[in-house]
Amino acid sequence: MPTAIAVTSPDLALPSTDRQTPAAVVLQAPQLQPLDDALTETSAVLEHHGHLIALYSSACPPEHIRRLHTLRAVLESDRIAIVPLSLPPLGVALLARQLRQLSLCEISPGVLASAARLLTHYIHAGALLGSVSGLDRVEVDLRAHMKSWLPGAHFAVLAHPEPQLLHLDRHSTEAGLPGPGFATQLAVARGQLTSEWVTGALAPAWQTQGVYEARLPAESTRWWGTPKLIEFAAGIPDVSVLYQLVTSVRREQCGWCGLELLGDRCAFCAAPLARERATGGGGSGQGPAAIGGPVPGPVSGSVSGPLSGPESGPDLTAGSPAAPGIPHGSGRPVQGNSYGSGRPVPGNPYASDTPRAPGQWDLPGHPDFAPHPARPAYPGHPDLPGHPDTPGTPGTPRTVARVR
Repeated sequence: MPTAIAVTSPDLALPSTDRQTPAAVVLQAPQLQPLDDALTETSAVLEHHGHLIALYSSACPPEHIRRLHTLRAVLESDRIAIVPLSLPPLGVALLARQLRQLSLCEISPGVLASAARLLTHYIHAGALLGSVSGLDRVEVDLRAHMKSWLPGAHFAVLAHPEPQLLHLDRHSTEAGLPGPGFATQLAVARGQLTSEWVTGALAPAWQTQGVYEARLPAESTRWWGTPKLIEFAAGIPDVSVLYQLVTSVRREQCGWCGLELLGDRCAFCAAPLARERATGGGGSGQGPAAIGGPVPGPVSGSVSGPLSGPESGPDLTAGSPAAPGIPHGSGRPVQGNSYGSGRPVPGNPYASDTPRAPGQWDLPGHPDFAPHPARPAYPGHPDLPGHPDTPGTPGTPRTVARVR
């Protein structure tokens, strides 16, 4: 069975775009579910899926976070990864769906859990706010605070990957916020604010392949400091591109629990990769600093547009080839992204110093990450070429656990 992906609220479980993607597991808040019931359900999930990856945003209440660690401690299970994220709530929901898509591929639990840090760098998340007086997660100057008192004031805020805040005219038709340099789809969740700026100005400027409505997460009001908002998040919808991003990075083995991992820290036991191994030398891994503790560094419905094949992919160092009829501008490197900066990864078919042929991608690499050994194209996923049951055609439904 695929590794289970858990979120902390039902509104963080975005509907899947196909019949194969598993549903998210919802780990309820303490006031909504007794501990005994939570232990019983979590134990059943582990027995059925083997491993569980729980994602939560920085707006998650402290008592809910303690519940997650209590479940892990009482069950004495090293098969639960608790992953904190600095993304806004809708960005967390989008990342959770990407991991649910990847869970059907042949990716080990340790790699899938640590891939959350990698894929975070490719999500652009923000909101249109009616006031910034309660916003404390993005720097707000005094002038913006003063403008919050004006009737009809609107502010466009990009929280990730690079924080930015703009004051908008009520009838503005310009995006103003830098968008991704690769093909994305835009999720939009409406709060107590009426405006068509996100769908009418931002989506065309970001050249998104589709826009779909989602339910506003309950944590969004707390994260943004106001209920007068429209939250948005853009991410890569194509599972084949996500698969290439994850599998093109060198894998290491955790010296503490033995799981495979990406980057410099295990998401299940929180053990850091030994310094000599991270720099290419030998040595054994170090013990866990804190079980399921925060990871240092930048960890932070239905679709109206069709999910097409990989016409365009991430390229943060040069202009991306566009999907048919959609021109793409050049992107910019993501600051502080240890996965997506530096020279391309040797051997990665999507990263090359040679001129690109139409329809190909250049994915950023890093000199410290070696390419993953060659493997069949997207094995294990029923809707991707190379799967034995579906040679180039949509896959047949699979039976997956849908634990709510």
